[in-house]
Amino acid sequence: MTSFKDHFSGHAGDYRAFRPTYPDGLAAALADAAPSRALAWDVGCGNGQFSVALAARFQTVHATDASAEQIAQAEPHPNLRYAVAPAEDSGLPDGCCDLIVAAQAAHWFDLDRFYAEVRRVAKPGAAVALVCYALQKLDDPVLDAVVERFHNGMLGPHWPADRWKVVNGYRDLDFPFATVPAPPLAMEAAWSLPRLLGYMNTWSGVKAATRAFGRNPLEAFAEEIAPLWGEPERERRIRWPLTVRLGRVK
Repeated sequence: MTSFKDHFSGHAGDYRAFRPTYPDGLAAALADAAPSRALAWDVGCGNGQFSVALAARFQTVHATDASAEQIAQAEPHPNLRYAVAPAEDSGLPDGCCDLIVAAQAAHWFDLDRFYAEVRRVAKPGAAVALVCYALQKLDDPVLDAVVERFHNGMLGPHWPADRWKVVNGYRDLDFPFATVPAPPLAMEAAWSLPRLLGYMNTWSGVKAATRAFGRNPLEAFAEEIAPLWGEPERERRIRWPLTVRLGRVK
């Protein structure tokens, strides 16, 4: 547990309230790739957002996160069991998992140790997936440009180094498994400006910048984007394309 990079426990409640939700097609695609639907391990599950979707398709979902605060905020489900555990030490027995998935989490892991754990707990032919999403896209290129300047410029020096693995769509991550095609998927939402700001306030880069500046940089960002948004309660379409690296354990 000493290597756990905890950027989220301090705002676990906000994380649950404001993070976007995964499309139903993601859980369906991963379940279809699994050899059976007895047990899925959701690694770095946070507040269980994706765990609940998996629980609709698997008899049991073992959902783990190294943050006790995140697990305390997790949504219950009859098919779900939550545990505080690092990605590299699941507590599961050998050869039990049909699916191992890490959604928006693998960039924080010690990948070599995590992959060793994947191989230990996987059934023959089990599916393994790394899922991530980067910067959201709005329905207006002018707004996108403002968000991108804030993300890359103001927050640039304050993001944890592992954040850029997500921005790069996990292309540079080692993935030593036989590749399985995954369908193109995206998260989508219709949000007001306050809802968007609430989500952005969960960013680890915003938290780090706030500590560095002694004030929240979202305040200045909100003043810049508000005239371009229009009525604050106006809902705009937002899209997060997903990267899904899907493979099979042999």
